[in-house]
Amino acid sequence: MTEPVRSDATCARANGVDLGIESFGREDDPLVLLVGGTTMLSWPDALCERLAAGGRRVVRYDLRDCGASTTVDPENPAYDLRDLVTDAAALVEALGAGSAQLGGVGVGGMVAQVAALDHPDVFSALTLVGTRPVAPGPVDEDLPDHDFAVMDALFSHPMPEWTDREAVAAFAAAGAEPMGNDPEQARATAARIWDRTLSSAPAAHQANQLGMVFSRIDCAPRWRERLGELDLPTLVVHGRADPFFPVGNGEVLATEISRARLLVLDDMGTALRPAAADRVAAAMLAL
Repeated sequence: MTEPVRSDATCARANGVDLGIESFGREDDPLVLLVGGTTMLSWPDALCERLAAGGRRVVRYDLRDCGASTTVDPENPAYDLRDLVTDAAALVEALGAGSAQLGGVGVGGMVAQVAALDHPDVFSALTLVGTRPVAPGPVDEDLPDHDFAVMDALFSHPMPEWTDREAVAAFAAAGAEPMGNDPEQARATAARIWDRTLSSAPAAHQANQLGMVFSRIDCAPRWRERLGELDLPTLVVHGRADPFFPVGNGEVLATEISRARLLVLDDMGTALRPAAADRVAAAMLAL
């Protein structure tokens, strides 16, 4: 048996666009497809490596207008949530796999929910991290909304010069603690995202760092009412310290998806921490 391998980042053509991907593991192992939220770096290297060591072929990818994926106009995206869903299903085919376990973080978790609903023959298991069952915008009355005191404090700080790598990394580090995240991890990740942003335009850097594209796309129709249709093993991972999508959102997902298990990480905010890689990987491998 050969050892799991990690490939260099590259692109795959799916649904008419180029999607930035990075692979871990052996090509003949079962596929785990990880939707970026919005870039692939939402999934820590350590977690991808643990999954590959557990006998999975792991492919993480960037959404459109992010990372190494096709970037046209992040301020005026000409696609909607269903296009992103079709990207995910088409990417499984482009990778030569008949089916895949699917994971999504944050807004990528919204893509993953709808992809599992619309393509039940493609996706065999589901992992949802730090996400919620409704689109950006007003939430249902039974769902906890953003902690607006935290949001106001964060966005009262002046935005950085988005073409200045060090300023962007410092901005991410300064905002990490209120989001329940590690400042040094946030600084390092922001620098890596900046380095992977293909365009030099400030709007592209801002979209990559803050996920601004997703707030501008059409996410209709609602999908929460369909969650009961899901009949696949599902892991819901949520940080107890998440002020953006508070933990009640994960609790609702775990309740409304019949075969879901909830894993709450007490020291996690919005970002998966490398220190949790073993625990999260073990839960994903058990699906």
